[in-house]
Amino acid sequence: MRQLRRPLGPHRKILLATAAALAMAVTAAGGVWLARGAGRLWNGDPYPVADPAVTSQRLDGLTQQVYDTLDVPQATLDPKWPGGGQETDGSGCYYTGLKDLTKQVSDSPPSVPGVVAVSSEWGLKGVTPSQAVSALRRARKELTRRGWKVTRYEISDHWTVLSVQPPGTDDVAQVEAFPYDRLGVVAYSECARYPSGTPMTEWGDPELPAQQAPAPLRG
Repeated sequence: MRQLRRPLGPHRKILLATAAALAMAVTAAGGVWLARGAGRLWNGDPYPVADPAVTSQRLDGLTQQVYDTLDVPQATLDPKWPGGGQETDGSGCYYTGLKDLTKQVSDSPPSVPGVVAVSSEWGLKGVTPSQAVSALRRARKELTRRGWKVTRYEISDHWTVLSVQPPGTDDVAQVEAFPYDRLGVVAYSECARYPSGTPMTEWGDPELPAQQAPAPLRG
């Protein structure tokens, strides 16, 4: 026996129309998402924009906080420390999109113009290996209490090093013991594009303010 179809009621018609509209909206949204996703894959994620001078001051402040937690009053600033103080470096800021894949797989991948990472570094002398171990333990305990994240902590025959990340940023600060009773402190940022009009040095690098940390050891 042939089964007869019952006519659709008004509520059923509304539900079907709503479902069709939702399906069209989801399809359209999916197309936009795919287009945007494909665009990001092709062009790569854009680097954030940040003023290198402001970043260097922030990093300088982070190394000051680390110094305060080390509690090494016997140490003095090492004038022969090989670290460069406040620096910008674009050598590790590479292209990320598929359109620049050949640059990425090069033996010497080029860096993106106008994009740099910033670092602030200095060294102490007069910190024996045993004092360095105690200093790193104090720093780890206090900085953790303040909400910093420990990303590396190693006390061994080969390494005496502590790496920490302050809350709310991608910055990293690191303390490491070196031969001849030296202790190095450095903080560095992720790569960022500096704004147009940024003051530049005669060598073509962004200008940075003078380093202040560790304040008690600078005349």
